[in-house]
Amino acid sequence: MARDEELKQNWERVQQKLSQQFADGDVLELDAIIYLIGVQELGQLHQRFKKDQKLDLMHIAICRLLEPYGYYEFDYIDEDGWPHYKVLEQLPNLKAGEQAIMMKEAIVQYFLEKEYIL
Repeated sequence: MARDEELKQNWERVQQKLSQQFADGDVLELDAIIYLIGVQELGQLHQRFKKDQKLDLMHIAICRLLEPYGYYEFDYIDEDGWPHYKVLEQLPNLKAGEQAIMMKEAIVQYFLEKEYIL
């Protein structure tokens, strides 16, 4: 199977499973899935977050997702339990579509590692 087709199928599996679990079947888009990963990584699952905290959660998720690619490295957890990452390498300048593909690949890999999808 071609790499692109495999990514497409795995992405749809992740999207469908998360949508059923968290959105009553409404399709979750990329940003919503990144947010959910941020909440998962923070570990404070039953908390309400303010708008700026939601952006911070998405940042946590992006750092965690791109850590295996060598762009970020986990640094520490602060006194409030929030993880912090340091930049190892600047992200390349990618077009929007290329960014989406990179994030989808990273998300699929994340959920394969977590054995959420097999």
